[in-house]
Amino acid sequence: MAHVKRNYPRLQQAYIDAVGPKVLKEFGLENVHQLPKLTKIVVNAGVGKYLDNQKLKPEVRDQFISNFSVITGQKPVMLKAKKAVAQFRVRRRDRMWHFMDRLINLAIPRIKDFRGVKDKSFDKGGSYSMGLTEQAVWPEINMANATITHGMHITFVFEKSNPKMSRFLLAELGMPFVKPEERKQKKA
Repeated sequence: MAHVKRNYPRLQQAYIDAVGPKVLKEFGLENVHQLPKLTKIVVNAGVGKYLDNQKLKPEVRDQFISNFSVITGQKPVMLKAKKAVAQFRVRRRDRMWHFMDRLINLAIPRIKDFRGVKDKSFDKGGSYSMGLTEQAVWPEINMANATITHGMHITFVFEKSNPKMSRFLLAELGMPFVKPEERKQKKA
């Protein structure tokens, strides 16, 4: 039986072919099993300000569900408290990589007066968090039909990583971090 080569999402293929080997070399790792692994991307939004007497208005709930379904490629889960709205699990790994590709190459460049995402939002395990102030940056969202404007919080969860490795990996995949020279100019 012949082995069938799998078609990976574009960024995942870039990670396998080019970025992974660069990380190995840059950080002196001995084998591919030591590479940082993007395990999931968590996308969430708080709906607290849209509550009417502790109940989410149906039209607002439907708008959130519709927006997150279009943006992430899967139906979100609405949970109370501080839980994730949409998580990409192992069986949805392709969707995770497609979402990341659209975020980096379509949504972020549409941010008005964009100068790069901050590179200080890494935790000690290498996971990276960022926020978007409104859903309008996603080309698939038709703001003419939107009844509300909402932002979202996005977390890239890594295993076997640290802030330096994750930042290097994300930058190599195209995450547009603020350039060090622009950061210095801002302070002056």
